[in-house]
Amino acid sequence: MTNTVTEPAPYYDHPPTGPSTSSLADILERVLDKGIVIAGDIKIDLLDIELLTIRLRLFVASVDTARKAGIDWWETDPALSTRAAHNALADENERLRRRLAELEPEAADA
Repeated sequence: MTNTVTEPAPYYDHPPTGPSTSSLADILERVLDKGIVIAGDIKIDLLDIELLTIRLRLFVASVDTARKAGIDWWETDPALSTRAAHNALADENERLRRRLAELEPEAADA
């Protein structure tokens, strides 16, 4: 019977690592640069009768990427843009002045 002495496995200060991992900041930068679309539908049926359908679409991207995709609704929404709010108020003001001039011509002359 032969005794075989095996050497212990070498001790490493830093165990070998697998593929490099990305930090959260790297992943977020890639998502914002390329954009990501998340889509889903929620449908509630009762006895084969559709009661409610909700369609969800989420587009996560940087402003520049969204503009390249043709999305810029925040620039024209008065709740999100002071310029759009100002334009909406100016338009409404002009409409009201015209309507007032139609209803009370003497007030328009004053």
